[in-house]
Amino acid sequence: MAGIDELRTLIPVDQIAERLGVDRATAQQGIDAALPALLGGLDANAKDPAGAASLGGAIATKDTSLIDGGVDVGAIDTDDGEKIVKNVFGEKTDDVAQALGSTSGAQDAGLVKKLLPILAPIVMAYLAKRVTGGDQRGSAGGGIEDLLGGLLGGGSGSSGGLEGALGGLLGGLLGGGKR
Repeated sequence: MAGIDELRTLIPVDQIAERLGVDRATAQQGIDAALPALLGGLDANAKDPAGAASLGGAIATKDTSLIDGGVDVGAIDTDDGEKIVKNVFGEKTDDVAQALGSTSGAQDAGLVKKLLPILAPIVMAYLAKRVTGGDQRGSAGGGIEDLLGGLLGGGSGSSGGLEGALGGLLGGLLGGGKR
């Protein structure tokens, strides 16, 4: 799980807490719920050839400077984040936020809905850096899916890191990815 832990270190929890008007612990709980869901949604989309092509194209255009030298929440384009979230979850965005908001922790659906567009550009910049920075091993065909699977703890495109109640819930909501 080194990948997701590396990604977590890039997320400025204190800045996010301040921006959302919540304490650090609540922000952290929300991030801990939303980040795997976002990665799982991307992974589900990458399993579909059209989704993988779309994701690959989106990653190729992302500016990785967002994560260089520490993320500044003020520099995050949340409008772009909203578009990413909509592309990942589609019409299920509210259902995903509701499901994540009802998991254990102080986060609620409203907080998750505000977090997703903040986290999405960070995740995309991280994926772009991994893919274009030469950190990603493997062929272009399975590269993004393998990268996402590795971040989720499964490798080879498996979303094993999302197993359990939350994984089953999201799997049902996402239906194998928005297509």
